[in-house]
Amino acid sequence: MHINELILNEKVRGDCYRLLSACFYQPDKSLFMQENLLRNLVEALKRVCPPASVFAEKMEGSIVRYTDEDLLIDYAKLFVGPNELIAPPYGSVYLDRERRVMGDSTLKTMELYREAGLVISDDFKELPDHVAIELEFMYYLVFKEVEALEKSDMDTAHKFIKMQQEFLNSFLGLWINPFCEKIKEGTDNKFYHSLAECVSVFIMNSTIPYEIMNEKAQGVLN
Repeated sequence: MHINELILNEKVRGDCYRLLSACFYQPDKSLFMQENLLRNLVEALKRVCPPASVFAEKMEGSIVRYTDEDLLIDYAKLFVGPNELIAPPYGSVYLDRERRVMGDSTLKTMELYREAGLVISDDFKELPDHVAIELEFMYYLVFKEVEALEKSDMDTAHKFIKMQQEFLNSFLGLWINPFCEKIKEGTDNKFYHSLAECVSVFIMNSTIPYEIMNEKAQGVLN
């Protein structure tokens, strides 16, 4: 693969993480529509993960059925409360034996953020292993990889690719499926049901560019 084509693919893959992350924050239908967030997600996924693009198209088609209030109510039921959460959006609930927030895996996640050069602000209000934050972290890692590739800094590109692999294998990739199953079982909201399908398919099929990890990468990528 030509290096320029690889860089373009990686930019698009990173955008998929960023756009999916936005879908797990408190919903703002007008913002989704004005910024063409869902259309951009569809087009990005068509390039890097066509099976997931099918569900992004369903998200785009279904969101128009709901008012802002409908979306907010279902979002709160699933992810916020005040009652027991249907689908807790925190990795530690699925990864730690205690099944609670701010568990050991949360602390390990924070360590990875620091290793990647990120510092969590003291006034940051969400827990660091919230699904939106972890998806955004993957976007950041891909962004840093692309930044290195554009400078032909293969060592740094290797570093951030390895961090992506580690984060998916040890954290996000382990809990995304049970989390998404809870969403699908817990709501009849078509938008959130399709979002769960979309993000799980994307992460399970997300292709990390392992050719860069090959010792002969600089000869392969020209």
